[in-house]
Amino acid sequence: MKKQFKGMVAAGLTSAAALFASTANAVEIEYWQYFFDARVTAMEQLIENFEAANPDITVTMTHFPYADYRTKVAAAIPAGEGPDVVQLFYGWLNDYVQAELIQPLPADTFPASTIDEEFFPMVQAMKDGDAYWALPTAVRSLALFYNERLMEEAGVEPPTNMEEFLAAAAAMTKVDGAGNLTQVGVTAGMTAQDHHWWREGLVRQMGGEPYTNDYQTVNYNSEAGVKALEFYTDLFEGENPVTAIGFMDEPQAAFKAGRAGMHIDGSFRIGSLNNTRGLKWGVTELPAMADGTRSNYSSYWVNAITTKAEGEKYDAAVKFMQYITSDEAMQIWLDVVGELPAKPSVGLTEANANDATYGPFIRGLAYANTTKFANESAQRQLMVEMVERIQLQDMSVEDSLAIAAEAEQKILDEYYSK
Repeated sequence: MKKQFKGMVAAGLTSAAALFASTANAVEIEYWQYFFDARVTAMEQLIENFEAANPDITVTMTHFPYADYRTKVAAAIPAGEGPDVVQLFYGWLNDYVQAELIQPLPADTFPASTIDEEFFPMVQAMKDGDAYWALPTAVRSLALFYNERLMEEAGVEPPTNMEEFLAAAAAMTKVDGAGNLTQVGVTAGMTAQDHHWWREGLVRQMGGEPYTNDYQTVNYNSEAGVKALEFYTDLFEGENPVTAIGFMDEPQAAFKAGRAGMHIDGSFRIGSLNNTRGLKWGVTELPAMADGTRSNYSSYWVNAITTKAEGEKYDAAVKFMQYITSDEAMQIWLDVVGELPAKPSVGLTEANANDATYGPFIRGLAYANTTKFANESAQRQLMVEMVERIQLQDMSVEDSLAIAAEAEQKILDEYYSK
């Protein structure tokens, strides 16, 4: 019995020593993303799953406030520090490639033909020739969030078309005795998601095309562009405004506070709304035109291997990339964050496509377009200024639109001439 016990102890010590040695010799890689509660929670779960399956690899996650994120990444990698795998907005890809911050994914592990077949088509913006530079775990589209209590109070239903949308917004708008808005029917603000809704949604629904020549030529300075901008600005500049720019500072804040009837936002907002106490909300597809025409915007954040990753760290980074772009990882990301799986094999399952919350976003992918930005923040700012000129300077829609188009074309010309 003593011999058996000694054997068990020895075996246990040997096993523990092996485990300690394995942990001590584990390859450590760093993963960076910007801070967003649900995203951090989801990645913690993915890292735990990955490390359990790969005990010889340790993944350390670092996150920063969104405002500081790009600066931190740009400074760290050239110095040989920072992430081995990094998360970046799809619109930043060209900047990261030109600055030599990331390297192409290995073709033997991530063959382009397989990715083309298995992922939603919008991810092909990450491809250069026969190589992919990055891949998403999830994609996004827009949908219309609505406050169930305010709709019931106003006696309206979630809108399916623009006419119903405007009627519902009017019914849920409230003003005080001095005519000041105390509750808006719908939120507004180009600093949020409205600049995407305007470009890829309203301009296309009015019969136009926001850009041509693979997004290198501005094309919204047109009759369709004018109609789209008139529709948008009439929401807060018309005879009976149903919203105000800057109401409660930012659109999502007004909706979370129960002071806005409807709010256009991305699927990534689901996680934070679920955690908003007392808010009873639903979601539906973006309203169609009277003839049924629909349009949507899709975007995504991708993961890439940085130029810092070399040798065994590179091999570990490739394995980690394989996992965080797997079907399992995409379902976890959907459940925790609310962002849509990047593969139809996950997103278009019967359960997900017909889900009351996720379904409208997933169905929206079928008629979504992805803007290829040269400088996303600068191009967004032009949309903000376009609206400000109309609102604050009383400039005509036509003139302000023309100024924005000219300024944005200059950004594109400078970028693509490099």
